Amino acid sequence: MNAKADLLSAVRKHNSQFSQRHIGLADADVQSMLQTIGCASVDALIEQTIPESIRLAEAPDIGVGLSEVDALDQLRTLASHNKVLTSLIGQGYYNTHVPNVIARNVLENPGWYTAYTPYQPEISQGRLEALLNYQQMVMDLTGMSIANASLLDEATAAAEAMMLCKRGNRKNKSSVFFVADDVHPQTLAVLTTRAKTLGITLAVQPLQAFDQHPYFGALLQYPNTQGEVVDIASLISRAHEKDCLVAVGADLLALTLLEAPGEFGADIVFGSAQRFGVPMGFGGPHAAFFACRDDLKRQMPGRVIGVSKDTNNRPALRMAMQTREQHIRREKATSNICTAQALLANMAGFYAVYHGPDGLQEIARRVHRFTGIFAGALAEQGIACNSSYFDTLRFANAQGFAEALLAAGYNVRRYDNGDVGVSFDETTTEQDVATLLFALGCSEQAVEAALAAQPVSAIPQPYQRQTPFLQNEVFHNYRSETQMLRYLKQLENKDYSLTHGMIPLGSCTMKLNATAEMIPVSWPEFANMHPFAPQDQTLGYQQIFRDLTAQLAGVTGYDAVSLQPNSGAQGEYAGLLAIARYHEARGEGDRNICLIPASAHGTNPASAALLNMKIVVVKCDDSGNVDMTDFRAKAEKAGAQLAACMITYPSTHGVFETQVRELCNIVHEFGGQVYLDGANMNAQVGFTSPGFIGADVSHLNLHKTFAIPHGGGGPGMGPIGVKAHLAEFLPGDSQSSEGAPVSAASFGSASILPISWMYLRMLGSEGIRQSTAAAILSANYLADALADDFEVLYRGEHGRVAHECIIDLRPFKASCGISEEDVAKRLMDYGFHAPTMSFPVPGTLMIEPTESEDLAELNRFVAAMKSIRKEIADVESGLLSAEASPLRHAPHTTLDLTGAWNRAYSREQGVFPLPSLVANKFWPAMNRIDNVYGDRNLICSCVPLSEYLSD
Repeated sequence: MNAKADLLSAVRKHNSQFSQRHIGLADADVQSMLQTIGCASVDALIEQTIPESIRLAEAPDIGVGLSEVDALDQLRTLASHNKVLTSLIGQGYYNTHVPNVIARNVLENPGWYTAYTPYQPEISQGRLEALLNYQQMVMDLTGMSIANASLLDEATAAAEAMMLCKRGNRKNKSSVFFVADDVHPQTLAVLTTRAKTLGITLAVQPLQAFDQHPYFGALLQYPNTQGEVVDIASLISRAHEKDCLVAVGADLLALTLLEAPGEFGADIVFGSAQRFGVPMGFGGPHAAFFACRDDLKRQMPGRVIGVSKDTNNRPALRMAMQTREQHIRREKATSNICTAQALLANMAGFYAVYHGPDGLQEIARRVHRFTGIFAGALAEQGIACNSSYFDTLRFANAQGFAEALLAAGYNVRRYDNGDVGVSFDETTTEQDVATLLFALGCSEQAVEAALAAQPVSAIPQPYQRQTPFLQNEVFHNYRSETQMLRYLKQLENKDYSLTHGMIPLGSCTMKLNATAEMIPVSWPEFANMHPFAPQDQTLGYQQIFRDLTAQLAGVTGYDAVSLQPNSGAQGEYAGLLAIARYHEARGEGDRNICLIPASAHGTNPASAALLNMKIVVVKCDDSGNVDMTDFRAKAEKAGAQLAACMITYPSTHGVFETQVRELCNIVHEFGGQVYLDGANMNAQVGFTSPGFIGADVSHLNLHKTFAIPHGGGGPGMGPIGVKAHLAEFLPGDSQSSEGAPVSAASFGSASILPISWMYLRMLGSEGIRQSTAAAILSANYLADALADDFEVLYRGEHGRVAHECIIDLRPFKASCGISEEDVAKRLMDYGFHAPTMSFPVPGTLMIEPTESEDLAELNRFVAAMKSIRKEIADVESGLLSAEASPLRHAPHTTLDLTGAWNRAYSREQGVFPLPSLVANKFWPAMNRIDNVYGDRNLICSCVPLSEYLSD
């Protein structure tokens, strides 16, 4: 490393302006911070932090960073290579109109897309209410008792449904799962992958064959992939007689006209909410919905929003039964899913709020009418198609219909036998229908007559909807754009996001999501592409994928990358799946032991459990490092059964462990593979890499290190990188019989990948190193600035932390009863989202400032923590009891400004603990929320707020 060129000052000489925008620290900030931590230069800090044995000599070559203007120009050129035709493909993906008020004020609004998962509900009430609306919408349309706040996509939701059938069926011990042969192909592909790893046998059969064998569960599509409204009622009844649970894949828009599966006794209902105002985006991100019977709710995967109350007895929302249970249950957790598609679920819920039940039915009837017009024309031409339908028809490709439509600018679905499928949607117009009729050979007179015909329902009478839905006030109150705009803004104002201040969450890397990176998400060339469009229409996307995989391979030191996994947990699963398939191909399929350090993220053992691996926990020493003596002993004991080791690097404790290469060598010595969790890549990029360290596979959280925003709890992206020997075992195409797909679309949530493309293209080789250096500098600055008041729990060999640090609050619990939760809630009064609480060590806060914050914001956080430390000292000294202190009453709201004040501290200290807050105060929406009450009184629907609380 060139000592003459300090990393962060070099950025000022670099020709890319973006690095200066992305990195929050000015030269003067850097010098002041270096003085605080007692280090001569940033270069010296890196040498003290990252072990020399794993330090790269130079940054990976990903090109010279571009300005925002130049990068957008390049991406615009690539976008122009996409050819977006009108899609009639269907198959679970449909064109939709995103209401402009939702597009501008939610999808494109950093107040919504830069917020974090609502783990601190007092400052998340807006998105929690939006997600509760989404749950209510799903419950109403499906006819089920409870719904979660979204999963990843329809195919993975189907896999979760299969697993819930297995877990929830205590009467039937069969290992065979019935899958109707008319489900969507991508659903079947993902089910096949998941079933094999869990030892489940799939019986893919026509509905008529259901009674031939006993099954623990069954999965149906309603309407099916060919458009037919199938008889689910009789099959559900017969299944229950055989102690078989039934999951139904449904279409939300169809359910406005079709009777709800819950009315026929379905145990689980799942599907995609994409056509409720979320662009197709070449496959995602979209919110999958998942609902079930009440008695299955404790085993349901994903996040559920529930109602509780705050300390002033006001109704308040929080996450209930959340998947953070992984940190407790680990390999016994309900699911490995750690994220949701919150931003997209919010959009779908708002779509229902904006249109209401009448508006949704109007859209559905229009779609059904157009389908009926076309079905009638087919009959007139003597072409047979399905007689029951909502929006989709399958028929023979008469007179070159598909080819004629392609020439006219339309894509249709092509079946293997030559048949054609067409699906109509919200965006279909009479002109579109006329074009289809002309392509059939209809005369102009016949077309006019068809379009003028009265609509006739093709939904069988027993399946025509009778059950009302969306009766809650929220689905009736916001019809004008003015009303809707104000409702969206009212909710946004209740939420803390990066627009308000730093979100210093350890392991979660809440950095700048630059506007230039976000702009392309809304471009129609990216947003309006069907995931199964012909390849020659997606050339722009294909080039972005090639560029991004090359960039990610460069910064990770791997040989191949798959962009398919659409969350970090999916990436973990896909990486371990690649390892399992590799062992199997070598005739070593009996390797099933996975070594996981005790400090690991809870999704690690939960993911390994999906592969039916046996988890062996490895001890950590007093310094937080993997206990190498215990590690070797357990690797030796596993011997030929060792499949993998899962580690996080830098460690979950925020330290670059020096023995990481030794650990990799031990695993390889016994024939295992090393999975390195990419959660902490923000401390590696440009200076070291998993491949260089010796790992075989990693997932990468693009929603952490690579700037895709967290969206209030999702979207996420978790691509995996692998060494060459694992490349052939990367996830396959869901439309092919080869490989093992883990997501419905081959490139996961493709429409947000341009964000990371822009991020890397604008930073370039130098910018990525400067960003990592700034993140490490900021973390060490906070660690040292807080060290006099709080114990920094773990440091590396030279006393440095990586990109995050853990402060220990357990001594205060012992000395005066003040807990980490008290500190977390009090930070809200100071205008901060709390750091990660009680992970990986209970009773601690894990702080990660990232590279994007400036020194003033870091100092504001230090001032808040020091002020809180003084408040703790008041309790320790006996000046106040813990119960009487502002920490225990935190957070304070505007309600605390009125009425009588009988507390032991002043009102001013409660709401304005620092003078700077008077001019710029973020007000929490609620006082502290009662988690215990919410768990004991589980309410997950949006009845009027006045009815929530009876006491």
